Amino acid sequence: MTQKEQQQLGKTLWNIADQLRGAMNADDFRDYMLSFLFLRYLSANYEESAKKELGRDYPRLSEDDNRTPLAVWYAENEADVAEFEKQMRRKVHYVIKPKHLWNNITELARTQNDELLQTLEKGFEYIENESFDNSFQGLFSEINLNSEKLGKTPTERNKKLCTIIQKIAEGIADFSTDTDTLGDAYEYLIGQFAAGSGKKAGEFYTPQQISTILSEIVTLDSQDPSTGKKNKLNKVMDFACGSGSLLLNVRKRIKDNGGTVGKIYGQENNITTYNLARMNMLLHGMKDTEFEIFHGDTLLNQWEMLNEMNPAKKMEFDAVVANPPFSLRWEPNDTLSEDFRFKSYGLAPKSAADFAFLLHGFHYLGTEGTMAIILPHGVLFRGGAEARIRTKLLKDNNIDTVIGLPSNLFYSTGIPVCILVLKKCKKDDDVLFINASEHFEKGKRQNILREGKDGEPNDIQKIVEAYKYRPEKIERYARRVSMAEIEKNDYNLNISRYVSTAEEEVKIDLNKVNADLGEIEKRIKDNTSKHNKFLKELGLKTI
Repeated sequence: MTQKEQQQLGKTLWNIADQLRGAMNADDFRDYMLSFLFLRYLSANYEESAKKELGRDYPRLSEDDNRTPLAVWYAENEADVAEFEKQMRRKVHYVIKPKHLWNNITELARTQNDELLQTLEKGFEYIENESFDNSFQGLFSEINLNSEKLGKTPTERNKKLCTIIQKIAEGIADFSTDTDTLGDAYEYLIGQFAAGSGKKAGEFYTPQQISTILSEIVTLDSQDPSTGKKNKLNKVMDFACGSGSLLLNVRKRIKDNGGTVGKIYGQENNITTYNLARMNMLLHGMKDTEFEIFHGDTLLNQWEMLNEMNPAKKMEFDAVVANPPFSLRWEPNDTLSEDFRFKSYGLAPKSAADFAFLLHGFHYLGTEGTMAIILPHGVLFRGGAEARIRTKLLKDNNIDTVIGLPSNLFYSTGIPVCILVLKKCKKDDDVLFINASEHFEKGKRQNILREGKDGEPNDIQKIVEAYKYRPEKIERYARRVSMAEIEKNDYNLNISRYVSTAEEEVKIDLNKVNADLGEIEKRIKDNTSKHNKFLKELGLKTI
């Protein structure tokens, strides 16, 4: 399926969502819409795999038979069901009972069956607790099928669900249902719901354009980016992963280049967003053994896996990416001051946890890895505790690149933000500054990075190319700055100090300007005299 068709599927589903949600809040309806799309994917994938597994035994039903083939097979082969499900767990890593499959759910919706709501509830419960060997408990915890937002009575709710599911089924019917297509549709919907959620969207969504910049950077060779992409990333982490889009983007960049990714790890503190991320991974064709998403507070380091005290057993990642909440207020205590993540640097101030997030990710970065994190501009120049942390990172030669982005690129904030690239294997004794703040196109809601025209690189490519080849200087855009110069500026990283986008003022020749003014004044006098002569001849008052 072409990219245009994939976008069309996303738009079709978004139009359905827009029409059906009525008075329901966009965030609430998002959970229903995306969950049904997720069930559609799991069902299609499961049925296709079952068809291969059963071969000739897979029932072929007539068009007017509304049963699902698996329901027929289960009824006719009860003694073989356990062995069949064992095989399916081995091959596709999960099991769905025939009555919970999307085709059966849509048939209940089409016939306005009173059992739809109850069947959905039991289906979601089964997927959470029994479908996968790795438990996905709480996967649908934010979806309340008995919410009065769907209707005041069970009958009204059942009717509303029938309408929603029927419309989604009709919208999907004309499109391919492979993982790339549905995965892209899911991503499109997340973006659209983010646009409708305004500032709340910062909790779960990094715009694809920004995600692409980070992903391109961390997949390039760490020591010499100019040599191109790495062939493999064993472990990738996003410690504020939202819906998981950034992690999936990193994986896609490596795979599109013929490389492989071992396992991806994400952490998310918001329960709704955490569930979105888990669905997103599976919907993009990932097996449950290929990713791990943890629900918990990153700043308190609640993930047991990351609390290993033995340095030899510490988890390390080849790539770390993150778009954490900007300038989040937090409550650091005496215990945290001794935390192995912060001990050598000091604690970030209560008013802004930006450096706490950065230090968390940096602690787990492998010696040959790259970390790219999105932060507000304040981290570049604020004083106090943040200045001390920034100074140590610079003196230790861990800050590789500072990228300034245009304002109003995010749904969650209009402020300009920056990308900091950090490494533990950095060779160059300088910092690359890229000032991309004026390279964008103004949009209705958000600004966007431009597509390239007439063979020119687009705004994303220009940033990545500058990072990749690390030029000494690109006028009004990028420059490598020595540590000596940064030290002279008291380790202030304010981008405009090093790469100004201001146009050079045109020099004015005052003598020439004076002569020109004299000439103009003379011409005015001559022309006024001629004009008055004509006025006199006409008997009119002169000027």
